[in-house]
Amino acid sequence: MLLVRTFAASALLASSACATSQPLPAGAKYVAMGSSFAAGPGIPSYYEDPPTPCARSTGNYAHLLAARLGLNLTDVSCSGATTAHLTGPRGAIPPQLDALTPDTRLVTVTIGGNDLGYIGGLTNASCAGLMKETGIEADCSPVTAPAERTFADLAERMDAIAKEIPRRAPQAQLVFVDYLAVLPEAGTCAATPLTAAEADSARYTARRLAEITRTVADQNNAGIITASEMSKGHDACSADPWMNGYPRPGAPVNGTLYHPNAKGMKAIADALAALLEG
Repeated sequence: MLLVRTFAASALLASSACATSQPLPAGAKYVAMGSSFAAGPGIPSYYEDPPTPCARSTGNYAHLLAARLGLNLTDVSCSGATTAHLTGPRGAIPPQLDALTPDTRLVTVTIGGNDLGYIGGLTNASCAGLMKETGIEADCSPVTAPAERTFADLAERMDAIAKEIPRRAPQAQLVFVDYLAVLPEAGTCAATPLTAAEADSARYTARRLAEITRTVADQNNAGIITASEMSKGHDACSADPWMNGYPRPGAPVNGTLYHPNAKGMKAIADALAALLEG
């Protein structure tokens, strides 16, 4: 597997464990995998008609990158996907890893949030918070923070995926892309109706997910786009958000709640292009 560098905090940082990435020729096969943070639900327009169940947007980072570099994209990212859906089927949807072929030259992966119930937990907590605040009744599921074993299991599954990709696609550069920041580094706002404890719990989950992703990338000589770091100051509460917040009366969300918007996807595509172009 060819090695790539790390992108963090809007700067390229060369890791001593990683060599410079090799230029990708026009038409090179690119496979994009992952969950909704890769698929781009709520960002028009959709790649498929009807868009369900995966809701892959033509404005997600994979499509933007492929258009910019002239790559031949196979986008198998899917909203709601977990690591189990990379290695195994999801109903009639084949395992995402099955999209890999020996001639694949680039693979990007954004995964793990659904394994931890990250965005689902944020959504349920915000539902309950808004109900208390406004008195509007809603069916809000209880929130359970991930157990330590859940984090450990995710790390094992992501490591297995990182090892399987070069077995199926030995020429491919592998780049993990972690999750854009949803919440500010401290506090909340009207767009994130959470208690302080709920917000801190979500930040802890996000931090552990970012740490797991970085560790797996480092241990497997893969590249990483640390979107969690470069999006600080562009959370759902910021003046220039790359992330949608939670809808409330009089303040609808133009997109999918607690998911990247078009600016966030473009920022990741720009970071990937900078990484790959050297």
